[in-house]
Amino acid sequence: MTELEKISFETVKFMRGKYCLDEVGDGNDELKFKQSKKTILTIYIHKDKFVFLVIFGKKEREKFESIKSEFSQYIQDYYDNSKTYHDGKWMFIDVTSLEVFEEIIKLILIKKKPNRKPLPKENAIYSKCGHRCDLCIHYADMSDDFRSMIELHLNNVYGSGWSARCPGCGLQEVGKAHPCMGGDWCEELKCAAEKGLFACVECEKYPCDKATAGYKGLEPRNISADDVTWAILPYVPYQYENR
Repeated sequence: MTELEKISFETVKFMRGKYCLDEVGDGNDELKFKQSKKTILTIYIHKDKFVFLVIFGKKEREKFESIKSEFSQYIQDYYDNSKTYHDGKWMFIDVTSLEVFEEIIKLILIKKKPNRKPLPKENAIYSKCGHRCDLCIHYADMSDDFRSMIELHLNNVYGSGWSARCPGCGLQEVGKAHPCMGGDWCEELKCAAEKGLFACVECEKYPCDKATAGYKGLEPRNISADDVTWAILPYVPYQYENR
């Protein structure tokens, strides 16, 4: 991945893993993360950079100023040179490196404390590629009511077509037909077996594109907080909980 692609991935990993927020895009280059009518973060997507807009109210400015010395001169200059309006200080920050993005995370944490609760794990069933079988619409041992609920969210994010059923990795064998793949081999398990591994999660290159699914980058589209919970988190590495 390029540096910008890494920033894009790390942004959704952090925002979706730590926060339960609606994503509101303009279909062009703007994406907002919102809780009800309040905007927590706005991102402008460009070919050569991302611009993160963080707005600090009075209390947030006081908190930032108390730890200002912990930030780089780059961030301090943005803070000092940004205009303050009736609703706060508007900081439009150019982000082209992961180093700067890590500082953006600290600003977001000042703006809002994480509010996402981890998905329940009491009855969790993990696939060998790290996904949650028990939350996957293809999993055969799932109630019809629950399947219908998550299908609505999957349709919102990816479109329709969820009829395939899978018994789970515990009942899959490399070289045997894989229901999720329409009768094809499971490429994830095949790759792991070729490396002499029992599961993808044992591989030093995990997570990789082959072993993971889900929506993994910034796009200026609309995705509700519930869509993220039920259509994205079950299909990404560790449900972003290691961020």
